[in-house]
Amino acid sequence: MKRVAIIGAGIVGATAAYYLSKEADLEVTVFDHGQGQATKAAAGIISPWFSKRRNKEWYRMARLGADFYLDLIADLQKDGFATEFYQQTGVFLLKKKEESLEALYDLADQRRKESPLIGDLRLLSRAAAAEYFPRLQGFDRLLYASGGARVEGSLLTQALLAASGAEVIQKKVSLDIRDGAFWVNRSCFDQVILAIGAWLPELLKPLGYQVDVRPQKGQLRDYKVSDENTGSYPVIMPEGELDIIPFEKGVVSVGATHENDMGFDLTVDKQQLDTFGEEAENFLCELKNAQIINERVGIRAYTSDYSPFFGEVPTLENVYAISGLGSSGLTTGPIIGYSVANIILGNDIELDPRDYNIENYITRK
Repeated sequence: MKRVAIIGAGIVGATAAYYLSKEADLEVTVFDHGQGQATKAAAGIISPWFSKRRNKEWYRMARLGADFYLDLIADLQKDGFATEFYQQTGVFLLKKKEESLEALYDLADQRRKESPLIGDLRLLSRAAAAEYFPRLQGFDRLLYASGGARVEGSLLTQALLAASGAEVIQKKVSLDIRDGAFWVNRSCFDQVILAIGAWLPELLKPLGYQVDVRPQKGQLRDYKVSDENTGSYPVIMPEGELDIIPFEKGVVSVGATHENDMGFDLTVDKQQLDTFGEEAENFLCELKNAQIINERVGIRAYTSDYSPFFGEVPTLENVYAISGLGSSGLTTGPIIGYSVANIILGNDIELDPRDYNIENYITRK
């Protein structure tokens, strides 16, 4: 029986573990140090169709990633696992300029031909939007797409790891190569997946590699509002970094920050979160009197050109690395984890690793 080690239990590692576990002749072990993981701190929005990034390969990955959620959810449900962490509640996009809103509509309308998941696409007045999200304010018109979804990252990874049945070891580990075998935590493995995001440079440095990945701090705050019907409300995406994500029973997440040059700092900056909260109050006044129930901090991984990568580490056969997902990790992470699992299993995949060439980001010193 072949043994596979997955270092990193975030969205990529957990998805890979889940799909590898379906192969009877593989034994999967997951290692995670449990600190700063971006997925655990993330409340994500699955709505890539409005991005104006010129990177066509990135958009294709994000588009396919959004589509893949339907397969992922169906697979988990078939295996008997609850999937309330993902809901297609729709998304509201707000812009300060009317022409920007109309341009986004045109862009998404064109993309709907290859992405029918977008669903119903409409420009709504404030009165019409109130039918979907009561008491929303701070705009005249907005753009609505019914296919937009929200996902709670920590619950998703928990479900994937539980469904995988893989052993999960909470420990910071190193990767050693001896006698042509890979050693992690004093155990020998045939293949290794490195899914540790911003910590990838630290892990590969002792093996003589330089990695183009930097950390970015992200903070998010959860509120409890008096309205218990928030579970069906669309996600709100105003202009800028702010997102407002309603969950079940009055829980509303506000964030997330994008803080560079902070290293791996995991301290909560209440001033930053207060600023986001005050901005969010302009759209959802209930937040003024809401209870703060949680504050989260995670570390994202970015490359110098803001592109993700995955594939076999150069000159290191049977070791696969993934990183650089940035703030789109909850959208692209599952399909990357699924793709790497299928590479190991020898199956065809939709994504071409050459479009996300690992050799552009990982080099021997």
